[in-house]
Formats: sequence, C-alpha cells, structure tokens
Amino acid sequence: MNLSDSRTAGQPPRRISAMEAVLAHLRTAIERGEYAVGDKLPSEAELCRALEVSRPVLREALRALQTMGLTVSRTGRGTFVVAHTVEDPTFGDYAASDLLEVRRHVEIPVAGYAALRRTPENLDHLAHLLDRMERETDTTAWVAMDTLFHLAVAEAAQNPVFRKVIEEIRDALARQSAFLTELGGRREQSNGEHRAIVEALADGSERDATEAMAHHLDRVETTLTDIVRAGRPGSTMEGGAGR
Repeated sequence: MNLSDSRTAGQPPRRISAMEAVLAHLRTAIERGEYAVGDKLPSEAELCRALEVSRPVLREALRALQTMGLTVSRTGRGTFVVAHTVEDPTFGDYAASDLLEVRRHVEIPVAGYAALRRTPENLDHLAHLLDRMERETDTTAWVAMDTLFHLAVAEAAQNPVFRKVIEEIRDALARQSAFLTELGGRREQSNGEHRAIVEALADGSERDATEAMAHHLDRVETTLTDIVRAGRPGSTMEGGAGR
C-alpha cells in the first residue's frame, strides 16, 4: 500500500490515510471502466488481501464510494457498481447540492440574527464547544461536536424554527462533515472558520457573522468540488493503493 501526499491550494502537503488510498484505488478502477456498471466488486476478504489493509479501513472506503454514488451495497450480495463518474454525493436523505443550497439560505442569515440576539450563555456554550473541537483528535467525536456547533448558532438566533430546520438536516450534516474531514482534511480549516463565526457573534456584528458563515460554506463547497473532480481526467490526485 503506497500512501501519497495530497496538496490543496494554499495548504501544506497532507499525508493521506490508508482509507483514502484504498478509496482512490477503487474509484480509479471504477472510473476507468475496470468494473462495468452492474459488476460486483470483489469480496471484502479478497480486497483486504489484495490491498493489504484491515477490514475497517476497507469498509470506510466502500462507504465513501457509496456516498459518491459510484456503488450500492446489497445486503447478503455484496457491493455493485452503479455509475462510472461522481456527480453529486449523497449524505443520508439529501444530495450534497440540495443540502448546500438550503444551508446557504438558512445558516447565513441565522448567523446574522445570532450576532444580534445571542446571550452570554449562548456565547459561553459556543466558546466551550469550540475549545473542545480544537483539542479533539478523534474524528467521530469531532464530527459530533461539529453538528452541535451549528445547532448552537441556530439556538443563539432565538428562533426555535431555525433550530428545528438544522435539527432536521443534522444527520446529513454529520455525514457531510465526516466525508469532508476524512477525504478533504477539513478539520483544522473548519476550526478556524468556526472561531471566526464565534468572534463575530461575540462582537455583535451581523455583517461579520454572515460573512464568516458564508466563507465557511464556500470552503465546504470548494472541498466537495475538489473531491468530486479528483478522479477525473487531468486531475493531479494520486491513488496509491496496490500500486
């Protein structure tokens, strides 16, 4: 298993994980047509032996392929190829493009309202969450706190309908967050963006808060776009598994 470095614009090289390497290998094989639509991928045992990885690592990669819309898992039968190109990843019940559209229309103005209406208790809660996120090293725990952060911003807007909307998409937000963290190295960037949002809320600046949230969602969209395009012709991303 070769693990290669991945560089994003303006960021230092990032060592990709074993899961990312396996995903890149399988994605490349599918996109090159080595597996036709309708083909069944080799069994988990076969793939683990061929790629020299553990079953948990392989299963994470297979879940990511399914999120990308390239495969579908059929209980008791295995994993089947359903597309050769990634178009619009799906997070739970929602397509990435639909989720981002709603987030822009809801979370940006919500951040503005929160800047005007937040209480000292809201700010304390957000600051505590942010401190925990910046110290956290476990991806699963960090993702859980990421969704709590966005719920807390909605709560600071003092309108229960806003919180209800974010609660409705909470599972999708968590899936998206995990996807971007595992494949896009978003954790540190996201922490910085979250801190800018909290600082704007503390300052009571509606303009700064909406701009900070808009920037955060812009970076989410950019990372998603980079991941979707990564396996296409002309891409510089290397898939190193089994090479």
